[in-house]
Amino acid sequence: MVGSQKSSKIDTLKDQYGRVVYNRHELYDMLYDGQNIDTVKVVDWNEEFEKYNNAIELNYITENLYTAIEKLGTSKEDFDKSNQNNWFVPDEYNNIDLQKYCLDKCPDDPDAHARVCDELFEFERRGLNGLLQYIIYLVDFMRENNLVWGVGRGSSVASYVLYIIGVHRINSMQYKLEFREFLRD
Repeated sequence: MVGSQKSSKIDTLKDQYGRVVYNRHELYDMLYDGQNIDTVKVVDWNEEFEKYNNAIELNYITENLYTAIEKLGTSKEDFDKSNQNNWFVPDEYNNIDLQKYCLDKCPDDPDAHARVCDELFEFERRGLNGLLQYIIYLVDFMRENNLVWGVGRGSSVASYVLYIIGVHRINSMQYKLEFREFLRD
């Protein structure tokens, strides 16, 4: 298990896969508060998880109230890849032609068009097209629901494609920021 992070009501730990790990007392508190815990899953297997499963059985908590802790025989990289392929993204976003989408939002400027094409090539080369489609969905969702997000942070502001999509408000071409600062090898 890696570091701890604060949740709204209780302290939680995350395992090496980034999934939340709860102890027995936290789960009881969640049950008493009426929270739905059917999505709690853990991947690493150790003695503490065995104690958790035994406590669930001893206290007659039925299977529809919890998800048993699962042991996965997979590497962190395979786990991440599997989850990235299973993101919830509506079909309309999964089928977006990224080049057409970005170029349609781009000003009628040959330099801007070339920049978009160069960046999209680098995103594709790294297998990140699905991520861009998800980001478009996320930005649209936030706009539709009047959710606020930041103006720009870190090296992501070097990406003109992310500016075109609406992730940040920093026009990297105006400030002559090199996108390779964001998409480093």
